[in-house]
Amino acid sequence: MHSGNQTSVSHFILVGLHHPPQLGVPLFLAFLVIYALTVSGNGLIIFTILVDTRLHHPMYWFLCHLSFLDVTVSSAIVPKMLAGFVLDSRVISFGGCVIQLFSFHFLGCTECFLYTLMAYDRFLAICKPLHYATITTRNICNYLALGTWLGGTLHSLFQTSFIFRLPFCGPNQVDYFFCDIPAMLRLACADITVNELVTFVDIGFLALTCFMLILTSSGYIVVAILRIQPTEGRNAFSTCAAHLTVVIVYYVPCTFIYLRPGSQEPLDGVVAVFYTVITPLLNPIVYTLRNKEMKAALWRLGGRKDVLPH
Repeated sequence: MHSGNQTSVSHFILVGLHHPPQLGVPLFLAFLVIYALTVSGNGLIIFTILVDTRLHHPMYWFLCHLSFLDVTVSSAIVPKMLAGFVLDSRVISFGGCVIQLFSFHFLGCTECFLYTLMAYDRFLAICKPLHYATITTRNICNYLALGTWLGGTLHSLFQTSFIFRLPFCGPNQVDYFFCDIPAMLRLACADITVNELVTFVDIGFLALTCFMLILTSSGYIVVAILRIQPTEGRNAFSTCAAHLTVVIVYYVPCTFIYLRPGSQEPLDGVVAVFYTVITPLLNPIVYTLRNKEMKAALWRLGGRKDVLPH
């Protein structure tokens, strides 16, 4: 409801994940280790792809983008979370909240598009091998990658401006571990029906659509794998399974949150940890342990050129 004497808040307080006080330090250490592994693991993937010319192919070019996104998404959320666990530093300025929300949705939406693009790349490589080289030229791959970043930028600009056009007159406690749309909507001093509808359509429907496109591509890939030689089929299936594993961990919790923008369940914060913290950690693990070429490149990077891991 609008009020005739409203005051705007200058800062917000991030409540964070609900936990007993005695678990503050253990949670800090756990998330610190996860963050360190996320940055180092994804950084290693980026470095390996850049220096190893054998990996200069579309799939690894997109993987390089994905690893960079994982580092930046995690860096937009986790450091502030860590400060809240041990320093009780839960205050974030109004401008900082705007930047955090914009950054998360810019990077998250870009990653959403990139997962779909990577699935399409695998579909072309396995189902249309004779046309793959002519379709996925360097220029086309650059344009497609740029398109994911541009799409993420436009999406986030729209969502951020649409949220912060609302008045915030108190309370200023964000019942979440970062500034996200559902949590901010609960603090608005105005009717949020339109915002909830827009969030449902723009984010929930977008995530669900991309997820269905990925599942469709994977279905075609599975059918194609059943028709090729056993060895080639195992390699292709391994790559596809690795990608699908990460996608499920990312999309299912994401869809669960944004198809229910009005939800106030305490479980929502725990679910959000999966696509903000866990998925960026899983990517370097899944894409290296389940990818023969990446494992071989890492062995070469370590000076073991004579060893090819199986």
